[in-house]
Amino acid sequence: MESTAAKTSVSNSEAKNHDDNLMNDSSKRIPIHQRIAYGFGDFGNGFMFDLGQSYLTKFWIDGVGLGAGVVGGIFAFTKIFDAFMDPIAGSVVDNRKKIGKRGKFSPIMMISAIVLGILTVITFMMPTGLSMTQKIIYAYAAYMIWGLVYSFTNDPYGSLASVMSRNVQDRSFMATTRQIGSVGAQFIAGVAFIPLTVLIGGSDQRLGYFWASAIFAVFGVLMFGICYLGTKENVHVNRNKNAQNEGFKDYFKVIFKNGPLGALILMTIFTISAMNTNNQMMVFYAEYNLGNIGLQPIINAIMMGCSILGVFMIPMLTKHFGQKRTAMVSFVIGAVANLLNFILPDHVVVFVILVTIGYTALAIPNGITWAMVSNAIDYGEWRSGVRKEGITYAAFNFSRKIAQSIAALVSSGILALTGYVANAHQSAGALRGIKAAMTLYPGICLVIAAFVIGFLYKLDDKRFGKIANDLDHGRWEGGKIGK
Repeated sequence: MESTAAKTSVSNSEAKNHDDNLMNDSSKRIPIHQRIAYGFGDFGNGFMFDLGQSYLTKFWIDGVGLGAGVVGGIFAFTKIFDAFMDPIAGSVVDNRKKIGKRGKFSPIMMISAIVLGILTVITFMMPTGLSMTQKIIYAYAAYMIWGLVYSFTNDPYGSLASVMSRNVQDRSFMATTRQIGSVGAQFIAGVAFIPLTVLIGGSDQRLGYFWASAIFAVFGVLMFGICYLGTKENVHVNRNKNAQNEGFKDYFKVIFKNGPLGALILMTIFTISAMNTNNQMMVFYAEYNLGNIGLQPIINAIMMGCSILGVFMIPMLTKHFGQKRTAMVSFVIGAVANLLNFILPDHVVVFVILVTIGYTALAIPNGITWAMVSNAIDYGEWRSGVRKEGITYAAFNFSRKIAQSIAALVSSGILALTGYVANAHQSAGALRGIKAAMTLYPGICLVIAAFVIGFLYKLDDKRFGKIANDLDHGRWEGGKIGK
């Protein structure tokens, strides 16, 4: 009869052989300071990105004098242009062969963030003496270049999370810190930006927007610096240095062969267009429907402050209910709140309560999405045997750009169609249009998002656990990675 000591020896030997084949150990957690530092990237990103999404529409219409339809066209065209620049950015990132101490993604992210800060200020200025045609050309050119550099900032930043850790709880934590950073920047921009423009420029909107955007851009770059210095690429990835450079055909292969990614892309078109439309229309709704633009920072403070508290709950919610179920329930709650806000008469207190519930319910799944994208990157590697972080994230980012374009069309298009007149008393039709864009459109979008995540997204936590285990041991669906 075999002794207990012998059995233990065999067991330890098997465990050792098992560990020898381990490329990564997704059961281990990375240091908490890295998980927190990662969120500062989206904090910095929001200081620059959210200004454009929330205030460029009003700056160009009321400050520069461009028509609402023209502004809608600028946003729609430039966002579609940006979306097709994402594959280029993703390919450049993935094709990078010389990787130094700082890793594959951080250096590109940091350099691009500095350039993005400069371009953010340029988008919020308009040279004097230009004709209306020249103003339109300037707005198109400035925002198109801004969008291209944004792709080279955001694609490597988003890809970075997937190589920091494969641990599900780590990813949920980083998704939380990232979303806290994003909503935190929205909070500050929503509360402080308009008062800052008035404090600096007074009645001179151009002066106020220019210097306020410069202040925000500086802080944005500094936040990216914290992310750059505080994070590390910990996941060991088997990269083929002799692999051929990727192009557009690889981009479309990634989309059509990665089912979870496809579901996230479709879902994001609705969620991000809902959130951006909300942010763009808030200043119009406060000024005209509620009759006091001074309410805008107060409402944003309540709405986004509660959203930050909601995002803090992501690790707990996903641990108990899973990523997919948490997202679905949140979408349903957000849809009900927005649709009620559309049906009920305009009332400050009722509006604030419902818009806060709706925005918080949207912020939670938007935060979870970042973890889902990292999981989709791993799923793509498991299916193909080749890891393509940059181009996979670019495919996801494509949907965000399309969503932003849709939001711009909805916001500016409804203003134009319902007879909005800049800096004037609005007709009943214009007021109804502002309210519909603010509440009805996000409500419908969240209903659709709930169906998409419920029926099309198949990568639940249990299935991902099996995939992560295979990747930890250097295996993909078809065998050994790199063989």
